[in-house]
Amino acid sequence: MVTRTRFDDSECPVARSVDAIGDWWSLLIVRDAFDGSRRFGEFQRSLGVAKNILAARLRTLVAGGVLESVPASDGSAYREYVLTPKGKALFPVIVALRQWGEQNFFSPGEPHSQLVDRRRGHRLRALEVLSEDGRRLGPDDTTVHKVSTREPER
Repeated sequence: MVTRTRFDDSECPVARSVDAIGDWWSLLIVRDAFDGSRRFGEFQRSLGVAKNILAARLRTLVAGGVLESVPASDGSAYREYVLTPKGKALFPVIVALRQWGEQNFFSPGEPHSQLVDRRRGHRLRALEVLSEDGRRLGPDDTTVHKVSTREPER
């Protein structure tokens, strides 16, 4: 069996993030949690994933603080999975993946799901990466800066 490489000690925030939620099942579980799924069976029906894989991913997401297992809201003996503040902070990541997918993997007019503003019913504006002063930035406009333990984050 191949040993999984861990990145929880990496200096790279992307590597640590991928370590926590980097496989497709985990991201799709988080997506479904944003869409209102809470119970094991709801995730399983939506994703069609094997129960053992789903159980393992849910355990990992709970252990990583992305989801929390709580008593069922209807008072039954079941457990539900709810997004923690750490999990809710993944919302821009899910929106970015959704928008990237809409832009790159669908032909014009091809049916697909769409995220809309609940209050107004309009599509979301495309996410943008902005500098501190509001300028739009692209990959050529940024560089990685290593933060030492002595230097406060900017």
